Amino acid sequence: MHFRTRAIHSGQEADRGTGAVVPPIHVASTFVQPAAGAQVEFDYSRSGNPTRKAFETTLAALEGGCGGLAFASGMAATHCVMMLLEQGDHVLAGADIYGGTYRLLHKIVARNGIDVSLVPTSDLDAVKKAITPRTRLVWIESPGNPLMSVTDIAACAQLAHERGVLLAVDNTLSSPALTRPLELGADIVMHSATKYIGGHSDVLGGALVVKDRNLYDRLYFIQNATGGVLGPFDSFLCSRGLKTLELRVREQSRTALAIAEFLRSHPKVKRVLYPGLADHPAHIIAQRQMDGGFGAVLSFEVTGGFAMAKKVVESTKLFQLAVSLGAVESLIEQPAAMSHASYDRQQRLAEGIGDDLIRLSVGLEAFEDLRDDLDQALRES
Repeated sequence: MHFRTRAIHSGQEADRGTGAVVPPIHVASTFVQPAAGAQVEFDYSRSGNPTRKAFETTLAALEGGCGGLAFASGMAATHCVMMLLEQGDHVLAGADIYGGTYRLLHKIVARNGIDVSLVPTSDLDAVKKAITPRTRLVWIESPGNPLMSVTDIAACAQLAHERGVLLAVDNTLSSPALTRPLELGADIVMHSATKYIGGHSDVLGGALVVKDRNLYDRLYFIQNATGGVLGPFDSFLCSRGLKTLELRVREQSRTALAIAEFLRSHPKVKRVLYPGLADHPAHIIAQRQMDGGFGAVLSFEVTGGFAMAKKVVESTKLFQLAVSLGAVESLIEQPAAMSHASYDRQQRLAEGIGDDLIRLSVGLEAFEDLRDDLDQALRES
């Protein structure tokens, strides 16, 4: 079946008891057992819930995995993967990553005796040199957040597997509508379901999808033991979001490309970072591994430094000043002061996340309205 058909029907069968087209929301925390000690699919909602399972089944079908696990947030999902590591292990992550992931790695994971290092994963030679005999996990984002770097997932997977290392991909910015990392060789895919999967700024969630059953079982054990699961109402909202995911993401991507082309010629813009532009250093790779669009997040640098960037993000009318991304409404933010403020400043600047950087999440509004909104904010700043 095609992607959009699976998004509507996989894991979303009509209710057998009533015939309801939409599966019911199961809010029960516990389930009656047929006998003491009987092995049943559902016994307690931390361990499994029918509504959560429906969402996990749909997402796994879209990503091409053997199973999915839904969490209370994207960071809970990311933390679950990091708990595969043991004291003395090494995790190698991309330099262009979400600020919350940076904080988790350096402020939580590292203090548990796990070595953490960052490299630009768009540079495969740098990745190869940074892998050590203690490396157990490579963690990448493609496109990266907020610099829109693109990593060759297939090449990175081959490189990691040659060294016996797992490859995990944060696929939040692309979503399975555009990129399916498991098909490119990755072992684990992570989503902040809050973003494109939910799609309406009204749900908090995260998810993992894997293609190996043994790895799934290891991650499930950690999830069940630590308990950061997605609740039934949020699971329902995520399932509903998946049904329109492809339509939303492709339309948002079209508008984002038009916005990027407009900004590139604006006199107050120094540089535009978007993989859909032909002059992006990894445009060819993005064309190969992103299907039908280049995503709806882009960043740009303004001419007047931190102060001007701050004024621009505070002057838009349609673009709302807020962190997060992937929803139907367009958002604008200043990474240095918002999404990536958790970086140590010198580390942030060293990774290229400047004070003058602005990140956009393009929604479903008309291109002309968004263009005019950005134009007035730039000209008045």
